[in-house]
Amino acid sequence: MRIFVAYLANDGGADAVMLAGRLARTVGAELDIGLIAPGEHQGADPGLAEVVREQATDWLDDARALVPDVRSEAHVAFHDSIAAGIIAEAQRTGAVLIVVGGSGGGIVGSHSLGSVVNDLLRSSPLPVVLAPRGIRNSAVSTTTQITCALGTRAGAVGLLNFAITAAQRARVPLRLISLVALEQLPTGGADPDAQARAVAHVEKVLHTAQERLPDGVEVTSAIAHGPTVEDAITQLEWHDGDLLMVGSSRLAAPARIFLGATAAKMLRVLSVPVAVLPSPGEMTEGSTDA
Repeated sequence: MRIFVAYLANDGGADAVMLAGRLARTVGAELDIGLIAPGEHQGADPGLAEVVREQATDWLDDARALVPDVRSEAHVAFHDSIAAGIIAEAQRTGAVLIVVGGSGGGIVGSHSLGSVVNDLLRSSPLPVVLAPRGIRNSAVSTTTQITCALGTRAGAVGLLNFAITAAQRARVPLRLISLVALEQLPTGGADPDAQARAVAHVEKVLHTAQERLPDGVEVTSAIAHGPTVEDAITQLEWHDGDLLMVGSSRLAAPARIFLGATAAKMLRVLSVPVAVLPSPGEMTEGSTDA
């Protein structure tokens, strides 16, 4: 198994590498740490391209040194579109997911998304894992729990399957959550049946996960409720070492990522890594939006 890290020589890049190292240790993966340079550097002047490549190689050596215990390879590539280049290199190396860090701007809070990350969150065919700011300073070396935020729309089965497979490979607890945010209800207020529907849904997926996961892998469920998505998600207990998995919006193209509004609200208040999964491979009504 291979994990691609989209690297920049800044704090966000270090966050991405350290998170990727954590994930690699957890599932026994190897890293491909890639730096994508603008394609114009390659076409305008071969000498300039070589200078850029040499500098990028030095930066990548520093990146690999952050995770000396994890097998890794470094890659420099030139692409006209940085986001498209990241996707192309991740696919070329056979990676199963892409890890990125923040680069300033965008969503406030621990997850700061620049233009390249936003582009990835609108087009990537591979899962994208977002590193919160400052995770490079964490002493936690492996993922200790996977939380899967499940909606009831079509496509949620794929998200559940991915989470079950990840928990099984990592041998870490799996927590299944359902959100009840009053602002998302049709009436915009209290709905006496919303809680019951959420409980029934999460109990159903809990039973599915319990049947499929081996003994020794704990599975739990929780209902998060509050007046807003942000209030609901922060009612849950979160620890360093957690990983949250969410699906894509109904707006996503088949087998592509599109960050949904609910997931975006979670990013504003959470300081744990968040994995965003692509939509199902065939166009369906609804989505895995979380």
